[in-house]
Amino acid sequence: MSILGLKKKQPKTFKVKVITMDAEMEFSCEVKWKGKDLFDLVCRTVGLRETWFFGLRYTVKDTYAWLKPEKRVLDQEVPKDSPITFSFLAKFFPEKVEEELVQEITQHLFFLQVKKQILDEEIFCSPEASVLLASYAVQAKYGDYDPNFHKPGFLAQDELLPQRVLMQYQMTAEMWEEKITAWYAEHRGIARDEAEMDYLKIAQDLEMYGISYFSITQNKRDTDLLLGVDAQGLHIYSPNSKLNPNKSFPWSDIRNISYSEKEFTIKPLDKKKDVFKFYSSQLRVNKLILQLCIGNHDLFMRRRKVDSIEVQQMKAQAKEEKARKKVERQILAREKQMREEAERAKEEMERRLFQLQDEARLANEALLRSEETADLLAEKAQIAEEEAKLLAHKAADSEQERQRLEVTAMKTKEEKRLMEQKMREAEQLAVKLVEQSERRLKEADHLKQDLTEAKDAERRAKQKLLEITKTTYPLIAAYSTPPPPPPPPPPEAEEAGCDAASMRLDFKDSDMKRLSMEIERERLEYMEKSKHLQDQLKELKTEIESLKLEEQQQQQASLYSLRGDVRQYAQPHYAQPHSNRNSAYMSQMAFFEEV
Repeated sequence: MSILGLKKKQPKTFKVKVITMDAEMEFSCEVKWKGKDLFDLVCRTVGLRETWFFGLRYTVKDTYAWLKPEKRVLDQEVPKDSPITFSFLAKFFPEKVEEELVQEITQHLFFLQVKKQILDEEIFCSPEASVLLASYAVQAKYGDYDPNFHKPGFLAQDELLPQRVLMQYQMTAEMWEEKITAWYAEHRGIARDEAEMDYLKIAQDLEMYGISYFSITQNKRDTDLLLGVDAQGLHIYSPNSKLNPNKSFPWSDIRNISYSEKEFTIKPLDKKKDVFKFYSSQLRVNKLILQLCIGNHDLFMRRRKVDSIEVQQMKAQAKEEKARKKVERQILAREKQMREEAERAKEEMERRLFQLQDEARLANEALLRSEETADLLAEKAQIAEEEAKLLAHKAADSEQERQRLEVTAMKTKEEKRLMEQKMREAEQLAVKLVEQSERRLKEADHLKQDLTEAKDAERRAKQKLLEITKTTYPLIAAYSTPPPPPPPPPPEAEEAGCDAASMRLDFKDSDMKRLSMEIERERLEYMEKSKHLQDQLKELKTEIESLKLEEQQQQQASLYSLRGDVRQYAQPHYAQPHSNRNSAYMSQMAFFEEV
């Protein structure tokens, strides 16, 4: 007989919300689940294997309680809300965090819980220790300090110090941030898990670390006291002091702890010592005290035994994981260093490129100035050649005038005497003009040689520029060709020796006087023009010498600019602007034409 249409009965469920230190989770639990089932589900969800430190805590009336693992969830005094809220917290604390906390997730949960207890002032912490712990918390959150990224004010939204410490000193938030950042910069290279472990190693030395406090009274006198339960044992405190216990009972010195309704009895291992009794007013609190005592004592005994296979495996895996992460961090640090070096090399190359561009620009400007100087020298050489030609022409004219005077002197003895005198003066003037013409030709030759040297310097400057800019700039084309060679110097004026033949002519007295006056006037005009011409030649010689000096200075400035060792380049100075120079040349040419 087949049964159709029947469905499997679905189990009844209830909703549970579990709040960890950094997340919230919701689960759907079966009614029959025990506390251990829910706790194991939470541990699997967060990836936790060191489960013996943690528990699920819930609030009941005016106190709190821990979910019992062997009892059903709904059979305990849990809130009846939906969903039922539990807090996943550390129930027991290790004696030495570095040796006992194996998994990274375990370290992280302890770090978050201890940090919250310090900020909430459940654990007393001095201002100096608070600043140091805050710097490790910042290292764990933000990584290595980078002044380019972590600008002032980047900690404004973070809660890092207890309110008691902030109120204790008259300091602004910026001043506190500056102190924390100074320590934070010292932690460069510390990974997140290492920073959290360093935080816990400092926190475990605080007096109130890992202690659960309960109000009790002594049996004979109703004196209010505080009972502290931690990983080391039991401690009795005065109500106003949670830092220094009046009496302590280490777990190694306790033989037995008995509980009867509201009375607790602590029996020391040494039977000669007195038994200590105390009372707690609430039955729920008494159960919590006993539960914490049993759990802490079990862990105390467990620490002194050989680690279980599970713990050994976890430690081996954690060791391998730490080694792997260490290698990865080293690789990342090396890659980061290489990337930073590459960035620095890139910046250096860019800076060098800009420097070479500036040097090339300056060298190009110097080359252009050198070309302008060469053109100016060529132009002046051409003018000098033209002036030499003009002087040669004037010398030829003087020779013709001498011959004309020689023919005129043949008319009479007086004319002969006067003409011979004028001939001697003309010959002297011709000799001077020839000498000046020869000097001008020599100066023109020197100018040609200077021009050739300037062209050679220009070619060397171009070659140097090509060597500097061969990686970034195209080859610079060859520049202007040297000016054509100057025309051959004019022939020297020959001294014409001419002996005037004695002639006897008869003239009237009036004709002789008129001829004498005309000859004297022409002689004066010729002397005045010759003097003016000599002055012009002296000025031209002075200008040529100054041009040579400027050319030498320009060549030295061009060579220094191309070597790249001199940062500032000598600016060329020209003897005079083109407009002034042209006007001087035009005035000289006009004078020569007038003569």
